[in-house]
Amino acid sequence: MDIRKIIHIDMDAFYASIEQRDFPELRGKPVAVGRAVARGVVAAASYEARRYGVHSAMPSVVAQRKCPQLIFRPHRFHVYEAVSQQIRNIFYEYTDLVEPLSLDEAYLDVTVNKKGMPSATRIALEIRQRIWAETQLTASAGVSCNKSLAKIASDVKKPNGIFVIEPHQAVDFLQELDISRFYGIGQVTAAKLRKAGIHKGADLQALSLDAMMRMFGRRGIFFYDLVRGIDRRAVESEWIRKSVSVENTFEHDLTSRFAVITELYRLEKKLFAEMEELERAAKTVTLKVRFNDFHTLTRSRTLTSFIETYSALQKVSRALLAEIPLEGKGIRLLGIGVSNLQNRDPDEPRQLELDLQW
Repeated sequence: MDIRKIIHIDMDAFYASIEQRDFPELRGKPVAVGRAVARGVVAAASYEARRYGVHSAMPSVVAQRKCPQLIFRPHRFHVYEAVSQQIRNIFYEYTDLVEPLSLDEAYLDVTVNKKGMPSATRIALEIRQRIWAETQLTASAGVSCNKSLAKIASDVKKPNGIFVIEPHQAVDFLQELDISRFYGIGQVTAAKLRKAGIHKGADLQALSLDAMMRMFGRRGIFFYDLVRGIDRRAVESEWIRKSVSVENTFEHDLTSRFAVITELYRLEKKLFAEMEELERAAKTVTLKVRFNDFHTLTRSRTLTSFIETYSALQKVSRALLAEIPLEGKGIRLLGIGVSNLQNRDPDEPRQLELDLQW
């Protein structure tokens, strides 16, 4: 297997750091990007806020209990997107093999780079210096021979640090790594693994491939390789959107089927408009319902043909809704998404639909 030189750049508390940069009175204070309302959710938290246990996706009321002095800032996504593009332009000065994961992180393959620099570590240092000079924001970097190791490495010295895992160090490093820090293992999975007596990478390395498959399903092969420092995935410079979704968290619980149908109709329309704009068709539809006790149910259906009309999307969406028991429960969030996408030829004839206005 060819040894690659991969860098993972992860901006430090990106949204919150931009707010602190642009509003000096926020510097050194606990800041959350989001809405301080009953149904609000934290989109990002500064490191000062994280010391109190505040983190992204946390309900705002919980965040305020953990940190009463927390300062909420409304999001400014147009600013975050502009800064993200500014940073990405720096990446492209070194390589065209850039795979954005989100506005605030990306993989770079610098095995062969535009500067002719032999050291990936030197490139990562230079990029971090450039980001600071041009945006006054800090970034953490991980450097290694594949994507998984680079992503793990970028978290080791966070914030504002760099860590390198050389190929010959990978297996020993992973043996001592806490299970929760492995790429692809979330908090829920980590808790289950600990109950099974698996705490570090060495415990995973001791498992056979069959045991890994029983534990993780189809992803077992990926984790079997990962704990041995193997990840064959290439940096995908031509990023293709794999799914489209929309959701809404409501100020007040939905308590009637009529209210649910009304809100679902709005989400279906919004989702289909995005599909039209992207010129994508889909085979899989997923519906998400979160109740007021935070219990979440999802239902998915994959068709044999692509969904290209609103009526087709609505038909599947309503069939999925019928599979979820709603009676007697308040609904906090509704979401709908599509995946298994393909490009749709805009010149290809399609059945016309009447958009009736009542």
